[in-house]
Amino acid sequence: MRRVLRVRRVAYAGAIVMIGLVGCAAEAQTPPAGSETPTGTPTTSVSPTTTTPVSPTATATRQSISVQLNPDSVTAGETSTVWILANCPEPSGGPAHTGTATSRAFLSGVSLAPATSATASPAATGSPSGAWVRGQAQVSGTVKRGSYRVDVKCDGTNHVGRATLRVTRADPLPSDVPTRAPRAGGGGTFGQEVDESSSLPLGGVGLALGLAMAVGIGVAVKRRSRS
Repeated sequence: MRRVLRVRRVAYAGAIVMIGLVGCAAEAQTPPAGSETPTGTPTTSVSPTTTTPVSPTATATRQSISVQLNPDSVTAGETSTVWILANCPEPSGGPAHTGTATSRAFLSGVSLAPATSATASPAATGSPSGAWVRGQAQVSGTVKRGSYRVDVKCDGTNHVGRATLRVTRADPLPSDVPTRAPRAGGGGTFGQEVDESSSLPLGGVGLALGLAMAVGIGVAVKRRSRS
């Protein structure tokens, strides 16, 4: 009977140990309340990249101005003076009210400045009205015939404008204009037409020589008569 009791006690003790081990394992596997249970493979989330739109670069446009030439036509083969007048607006903020004119027909670039008086000549004609600057350009006589562009830039505001200068050939002489002076006439043979290749002098010099020859002949005749 004692052996049976011992076996039962050992069996009970073993059962108690087994139950305790199983409970510990279950507690180890059970996550605490309020904690998140990881499931599956962790996923990495990628936030979308925000692209800032690039605004196009603003391009400054130059406004056009009126440009006049006085005169707007010159004769080839002659050194000429041309006035350039430009309707440059008056700048604000300090820059000078000036401009610059350039052309292949000019000997050099021309500085444009406001007229010293309102009645200065030459003055701009027609419209638009307002502030004008002007300057003189020299056109060489070696410039060939043709049309030449004149470019103007306002120094204070960067306004631009252009005009066209025409270089033309000289007008031919009218057909009724004599190209040779008339001959001086005289009495006798001096009033007749003489060939240009002749050695006889014409005009006042020829008349003086004729008179001298006549006086010499008269003196010689008188001497012969006295002898």
